Amino acid sequence: MENAIPFLFQIAVLVFSVVIHEVAHGYAALMLGDHTAEREGRLTLNPIPHIDIFGSIILPLLLVITRSHFLIGWAKPVPFNPYNLRNQKWGPAMVGAAGPAANILLAIVFGLAVRFIPSFAQGYASEFTFNFVGIAAAITLLNLVLAIFNLVPIPPLDGSKLLFAVLPHQWRGVQYFLEQYGFFILLIFIFSFSSWLSPVILFFFRLITGAPAFL
Repeated sequence: MENAIPFLFQIAVLVFSVVIHEVAHGYAALMLGDHTAEREGRLTLNPIPHIDIFGSIILPLLLVITRSHFLIGWAKPVPFNPYNLRNQKWGPAMVGAAGPAANILLAIVFGLAVRFIPSFAQGYASEFTFNFVGIAAAITLLNLVLAIFNLVPIPPLDGSKLLFAVLPHQWRGVQYFLEQYGFFILLIFIFSFSSWLSPVILFFFRLITGAPAFL
């Protein structure tokens, strides 16, 4: 049971973070003129409407079983209609960027807590302070993983929307290929190449918190 507690805690943090990620997409679309997510009840922090069976449950379990370098997952994508966006060229990219931006903001807030709370609590160290710093470090790390992972330019990840916004028209065949086979390419990336992201994640974790992390 003791070994299960850290795993269950990581799953809880992951679900909390992916829900905020998806809600950020929805609010960005709303601000740009599309009410699809609002009409479908997806602008809520209640995790139930956002749960994806594979991305929220099966994949995290597989990554734990295979001893992956980090835990990752996703929720159901928040729906939006790009034709409703006021900015047709950059609107989808802005909606796509909102999710990773929300995770980066969470990572900065909790990462700065990791950096500064021990200094403020000097002389008043307690089990509560130690536990809170540990929780904040876990939230920071998982949100950095989510942000950096989602910026990989493979559909359906958010990085693909940024890529497609800047892709020259004559390279649209690349977009068609990635959209058609993106999910399979993504699975190959997760299980074969995702460890390449670890140095990047560690760099930003140390930059924000001033502390080492182990992936």
